[in-house]
Amino acid sequence: MLKKVTGEQIIDRIRFENPWWISGKIESDYDEMPRRYYFNLFEPLAKEKEPRRALVLMGPRRVGKTVMLHHLVHDLIKNGIPPDCIVFVTVENPVYNNIFLEDLWSLARQASGNDDLKGRYVIFDEIQYLKDWEVHLKSLADSYRETKFIVSGSAAAALKYRSNESGAGRFTDFMLPPLTFHEYIGLKDLERIIVPEGLNWQGNIAEFYTSPHIDELNRHFLDYINFGGYPEVIFSERIRQNPGRYIRQDIVDKVLLRDLPSLYGIRDVQELNSFFTTIVYNTGNEFSFETLNIQSGVHKALIKKYIGYLENAFLVKQVRRIDQSGKRFRRENFFKLYLTNPSLRSALFSPLSPNDPNLGSMVETAIYSQWMHREWFTPWYARWQKGEVDMVGLSDRSLKPLWALEIKWSDRYFEKTSELKSLVHFCKECNLKSALVTTVSKTGTVEYDGITLWFVPASAYAYTIGKNTLLKKRLK
Repeated sequence: MLKKVTGEQIIDRIRFENPWWISGKIESDYDEMPRRYYFNLFEPLAKEKEPRRALVLMGPRRVGKTVMLHHLVHDLIKNGIPPDCIVFVTVENPVYNNIFLEDLWSLARQASGNDDLKGRYVIFDEIQYLKDWEVHLKSLADSYRETKFIVSGSAAAALKYRSNESGAGRFTDFMLPPLTFHEYIGLKDLERIIVPEGLNWQGNIAEFYTSPHIDELNRHFLDYINFGGYPEVIFSERIRQNPGRYIRQDIVDKVLLRDLPSLYGIRDVQELNSFFTTIVYNTGNEFSFETLNIQSGVHKALIKKYIGYLENAFLVKQVRRIDQSGKRFRRENFFKLYLTNPSLRSALFSPLSPNDPNLGSMVETAIYSQWMHREWFTPWYARWQKGEVDMVGLSDRSLKPLWALEIKWSDRYFEKTSELKSLVHFCKECNLKSALVTTVSKTGTVEYDGITLWFVPASAYAYTIGKNTLLKKRLK
């Protein structure tokens, strides 16, 4: 006769996951980890009492969601919340299989020995493993109005969809992305090498930053591209020596071989893996359904679905194309795919050296990944028969180009601006007076054919986007 997990075993597990009920503090491993800059945005939402909503923390694997939740527990206790009023449950643990959320909450109250519902904080980590979680969470939020429910999950878009469908007016969503280069510099305590740059450009950036030690900043930028998307990796020399083992096994394989197949019923996981590997190796390239079919061997009918699944897991971002006059295409035959985290490529293949011929495309991917933290912003690229512009920002109202960016990992264009004909042509077609061009180390402006070209180092620009994004989020 098959044995079933008993209620007492579940209660024992919940007690194990909540050591602060006895010690009054979180485990030292979590306490010693540095805080993400996004914690200061997340914490007020977690403590928010009005309106009464459950909080859904989303983000890809290993960006620090569980650590952030433990930091929240630490601050709640520090601010006077009794430790036994805070419940933490890691839903993906097999002991919780086939249990309803409300039953789990009932067992958690028994485990804590505190049945008072007022002022409680209940955290369910990796909620996506619980069937119909959104329906049950809505029921809990409605039934226990004096209790704050906080959940996290790794399948971002799937969580958001279900949150919007079932939790309209009941849930607040919070996205925790991979580390920005700005966060990387801060967590490594390298702000000393950053200074403000008095650049007055209109490309959706309030304030620019640069470094008087640009060679040092570039070394760290390369480090960020290779390893820097994950907090644990940048602080662990052991993991950095073999990032492929950590990222592939603990992030890519779990997402591709377990999370996505279980969420979407994917049967051929090796095909999905092959498809993702093709994208990783060619990040930043222009694709079509035809070329992806040829390169990956995946049937055209499945390609669109697979792209959607990978976007849901926040592994890739599809960027759509406009023409030389800024107009969108009716049929999206061509598009670009970017990794949301550049260090995924190094993990699947090998870390890049300063002279690697693939570094240019990875710099472009790294800069795109900084912009992806702005959920309110949609980047575009321009391509026509004789030219291309790497990134374009469109007006939300008129859908006309507001600014243009050319991403280069070279200083040659500062001296040879005539080689930027495509960028200049696009600016003239779209009535833009200026454009931005990234470099390795050069800073300055050049007037060419009536267009002002602003040159900034790519590493400084990546830092600038991340910092400005965080400032804008704080103001929203």
